[in-house]
Amino acid sequence: MNSEIRQLEPQSLWNKFADLNAVPRPSKKEDRVIAFMKTFGKNLGLETLVDEVGNVIIKKPATPGMEDRITIVMQSHLDMVHQKNNDTVFDFDTQGIEMFIEGDWVKAKGTTLGADNGLGVATIMAILESTDIPHPAIEALFTIDEETGMTGAMGLKGNVLSGGILLNLDTEEDDEIGVGCAGGIDVTATRTYQEEQTPENKIGYQITVKGLQGGHSGMQIHEGLGNANKIMNRLLFDGFKNFGLRISEIDGGSLRNAIPRESVALIAVDGDKEDTFLSEMKLCSKAIKKEFKTMEPDLEMKFRKTEIPNSVMDSEAQDQIIRAIYGALNGVYRMSADIPDLVETSNNIAKVIVKDGQIKVECLTRSSVESSKMDLANALRATFELAGCEVTFAGDYPGWTPNMDSKILKVMTRIYEELNGEKAHVAACHAGLECGILGQNYPEMEMISFGPNIKGAHSPDERAQISSVRKYWRFVLEILKNIPNR
Repeated sequence: MNSEIRQLEPQSLWNKFADLNAVPRPSKKEDRVIAFMKTFGKNLGLETLVDEVGNVIIKKPATPGMEDRITIVMQSHLDMVHQKNNDTVFDFDTQGIEMFIEGDWVKAKGTTLGADNGLGVATIMAILESTDIPHPAIEALFTIDEETGMTGAMGLKGNVLSGGILLNLDTEEDDEIGVGCAGGIDVTATRTYQEEQTPENKIGYQITVKGLQGGHSGMQIHEGLGNANKIMNRLLFDGFKNFGLRISEIDGGSLRNAIPRESVALIAVDGDKEDTFLSEMKLCSKAIKKEFKTMEPDLEMKFRKTEIPNSVMDSEAQDQIIRAIYGALNGVYRMSADIPDLVETSNNIAKVIVKDGQIKVECLTRSSVESSKMDLANALRATFELAGCEVTFAGDYPGWTPNMDSKILKVMTRIYEELNGEKAHVAACHAGLECGILGQNYPEMEMISFGPNIKGAHSPDERAQISSVRKYWRFVLEILKNIPNR
């Protein structure tokens, strides 16, 4: 199937994307893709270096006649989110992504596609390899670990780059020119609990929440998508209150930056209340499905009888953690008062694990306003501390403040309108881009983010629009020709 992808236009970009997607590149396991990019640069005879944290920098001189233009940094991240459907057999550590074409879209077989941010990487690779594309001097910056910690951007030293303009190719709407983004912080709640032998009058059940769309916990947090952890918690709360439900295990969600699609809980309920328990769960499930019928038509809540679990949580810990998850905010906390339709602050309850006497709840809190980000983080801290949890903050990174007066913004808005007959949407986004972090060491560098249409990022429904990639490629080529003089 990947051979069909290589025939798409622009072929230079899609071929590089296919090459890249053959290389496993999970966050924090980028050794293979770092080596791949290093070899790529050296084979072109270009100056190539890998810094101390693993970022790859490849430098290409200006084409004839473009030597007096401002040096540009073209930047994308090498890692990708690894998500797959439960029934998909796939090993992200060893296999390349299997792609196919469906109408105007490139998709992957049951996994994330890696268009985020592989199409940006492939764009830069195609330009570095080209012999007929006019461009100023280029410093190609390929960062690592964007999806799970931004450690590549954070680790980049301030004396590595000399460019005056940075083009970040990590936006997912082709009519958008990004000028700002949210910062974020990881909020993690943990505690222990006493495991108790399951009472003799109990029977075992497995509860499964699945069929949710999932998606990007920043860009899609306002869409009303279902969160598997919150839905599961509603079922557990109802069963605990009415039928003596006791929790043995919970496994919900995966990555902090992905809205959780699935959750599975192993529980025990009073045997003499089995029929009424199932009847109540059916009513509760029906009500939840009705709530989400528009956004989550494939939502399923299943109840399967199993062997009785050997142990369950002690009642006090169970009551506290269920109430804490119920009370913890998930979704939009505040909309921006300054930028129409922009989510200012939000939280994603990304992962809930209960097993072997340990509870762990992982959240990602985002905001374009630092004080609001910490306000929500502290609200989550208070909620989980009231449930006896220890709460830690980590991975704190800043947002990116818009510069509406930058020269490159004026150039790009003009070019976009000339190419497309309409104005671009100049906006800040609620995702965490690396520009804010990079700007700490390069405060004078003008920064812009843009890219082709990518839908369903961070989920197995991720797809890239073929016609949009052509539109975006034309835009890239015109931008390179029109970089201002020094």
